[in-house]
Amino acid sequence: MSRVGKQPIAIPNGVEVTVSGEEIVAKGSKGSLSSPLFDGVTAVVEDGKIQLTCADISNKKMNSNFGLARALAANNVAGVSKGFEKVLELHGVGYRAQVQGQQLNLSLGFSHPVIYDVPAGIEAKIDKNQIIISGMDKQRVGQVAAEVRAYRPPEPYKGKGVRYVGEYIAMKEGKKA
Repeated sequence: MSRVGKQPIAIPNGVEVTVSGEEIVAKGSKGSLSSPLFDGVTAVVEDGKIQLTCADISNKKMNSNFGLARALAANNVAGVSKGFEKVLELHGVGYRAQVQGQQLNLSLGFSHPVIYDVPAGIEAKIDKNQIIISGMDKQRVGQVAAEVRAYRPPEPYKGKGVRYVGEYIAMKEGKKA
């Protein structure tokens, strides 16, 4: 049986959760998100917790979907109450970022500025050499951060590029004369 799926999801104050047929809907101060319930997975809301159950734990696909449904529901509950954020750092001479409305204007050492359109529901802020990407949907926040990082990933010789805060870059030695 899925160890992740068995754990109940605590519902914080200010979050309303409803189970309707094939999905779990969470509504909170930041908005509303829904996650699917897969075949053989059922959910019950009781005593301020969401408990998921699996119909057939011996079926490998159903068991993995059981853990996935629990993880998605937990992320949605956390997202509508607190939200998620990823922080990127700019390393390199002349690397800069600006927010202009719903666009992120990046100077990353190219001959042209890189303009990234931030999708709806995601917010980008700049703090010195850091880009803070936040929103209520964990998957979309991570996807936007990965797309911004992909414009100039950190290189292993000088460490220049866009990286996550705390990301370790294995530095290479370079050529010896």
